[in-house]
Amino acid sequence: MAAELLGWYDRMARAMPWRVPPAERLRGARPDPYHVWLSEVMLQQTTVAAVKGYFERFVARWPRVSDLAAAPDAEVMAAWAGLGYYARARNLLRCARVVAQELDGRFPETEAALRALPGVGPYTAAAIAAIAFDRPATVLDGNVERVIARLRAVEEPLPGAKERLRALAAEITPRERPGDYAQAIMDLGATICTPRAPACGLCPWRADCAARALGIAAELPRKAAKAAKPTRLGIAYLALRPDGTVLVERRPEKGLLGGMLGLPGGAWGAEAVAAPPFAADWRDLGVEARHTFTHFHLRLRLMGARVPAVTPGDFRPRDGLAEAMPTVMRKALALGLGAMG
Repeated sequence: MAAELLGWYDRMARAMPWRVPPAERLRGARPDPYHVWLSEVMLQQTTVAAVKGYFERFVARWPRVSDLAAAPDAEVMAAWAGLGYYARARNLLRCARVVAQELDGRFPETEAALRALPGVGPYTAAAIAAIAFDRPATVLDGNVERVIARLRAVEEPLPGAKERLRALAAEITPRERPGDYAQAIMDLGATICTPRAPACGLCPWRADCAARALGIAAELPRKAAKAAKPTRLGIAYLALRPDGTVLVERRPEKGLLGGMLGLPGGAWGAEAVAAPPFAADWRDLGVEARHTFTHFHLRLRLMGARVPAVTPGDFRPRDGLAEAMPTVMRKALALGLGAMG
């Protein structure tokens, strides 16, 4: 089965800026472990289409892990803005510094050693070990879970079925070309064995797929019912000087959106309560930024004030400011500026 999938991958592999094509790998080329690690961290909870541009900008700006390790936190967080899940960016810097300062700029080759790095979990460690170092590691992301659940007709819902799917996936993982195989099975899930309307007629494993034989491929994998997400409320304060500069604050390093730039405001909770950053003629702008995080929905009410030029604080020009902010703060800034005219 691995040989069938690899034959398909040799013909159909997607082109990725961090990937070495299968024909080049067969001639002995290997990807840069730094590129593999960076791309895998970026791809967590994010699409390939969203990641490509970020990856290319990161490696152009910081071509080696030592360059990234030496970068100021604020610059890296600003470059990450818009990609979401900002704890990944903080762990990215922590990991880069461990590799650069403690490991002489070399990533470990084994899953166990990779998992000791900041922000590297079981999936990421397996992916790096397989793709960068051709170790026969079993990679299990959402695409692979879906492929294996259908291949073996596993009807137990996720996340409970995860360990069974991991064991089934390990049975197929080959010792020959494990790096290409890991990318092949992920490509299969992303392009053929898709969540809706899988293209079973084009699948190299169609003859072996138990779910296809039972006519339930599109129904798998089953997922346990999720609890409804709560809604949190908050306030963001938009202060404008006469020159158009905007008051910003950097959020605490720990916690949601840690280390990112944003509009001043308090904690988010059941009620929208936050003291203004200073006394001013604050008014309700009548708009709110809405954003959905992994575990909750947020409604952020905008308060605005025009303040004197001598008002102290971290005021920054509007141009380019949004690019340094996370998505929810970009929404708040755009809505607030639009309401204030």
